[in-house]
Amino acid sequence: MARLAAARQARDRGELVRAAMPGGFDLPRQLMGEERACMAFYDQPELIADILSTARDTCLAVLDRVTAELAVDMLCVHEDFAGKSGPLVGPRQIERFIGPYYRAVWDLVSSRGTRLFDIDSDGDCNPVLDGLLAAGINHMHPFEPAAGMDIVAVRKRLGKELAIKGGIDKHVLRRSKADIRAELEYKMQPLTRQTGTIFGLDHRIPNGTPLENYRYYVKTGREILGIPPLNPAKSRGWARMA
Repeated sequence: MARLAAARQARDRGELVRAAMPGGFDLPRQLMGEERACMAFYDQPELIADILSTARDTCLAVLDRVTAELAVDMLCVHEDFAGKSGPLVGPRQIERFIGPYYRAVWDLVSSRGTRLFDIDSDGDCNPVLDGLLAAGINHMHPFEPAAGMDIVAVRKRLGKELAIKGGIDKHVLRRSKADIRAELEYKMQPLTRQTGTIFGLDHRIPNGTPLENYRYYVKTGREILGIPPLNPAKSRGWARMA
């Protein structure tokens, strides 16, 4: 009850109330290891189905009680199921196993007021974006440019179907100021600024980033977005992307 009261107070202050569910790939990976989990989607489909049906039933039981007492703003799922060469599960695995799991949980919480369903995955997720959207996902981070995740290209293709957080190439901070400005001007163009984008680095600030470059990044980004210059006395600046 104390946590419920704290969550209500946080929401009254305008903070985002989030709930999390185990990942449809991440959970089997935690149980079996990455290689065995990947193979199990092909060699042991009944096992994967059993794992995810158990996770589904547990999530539904817990979130049914939670959302009866408090509306949740965002449902979150951590996957990290992709690398530079693409995702470790393809569209078929999303459609057969992971998608129905997501959809069952999302249908419950969205019927009770939840509006955002966020997935956290590094790497190139382009091949499975359509399947994720069909499963209810409507928000994604961190959009890793080094893996081919281009927020401008995705916005052109999907329009407002997918909200985006991240997308700014962290590696550009170690390059020239001209490179930083070029990255920000491209990513912060009118198409991506219209709606549904929270701009930020796709990961933590890289080692070796000059402080002057980071300050330039913040100043230039605020300038392009039409945000007043940072006032250190009133603001801590931009939150980092973990």
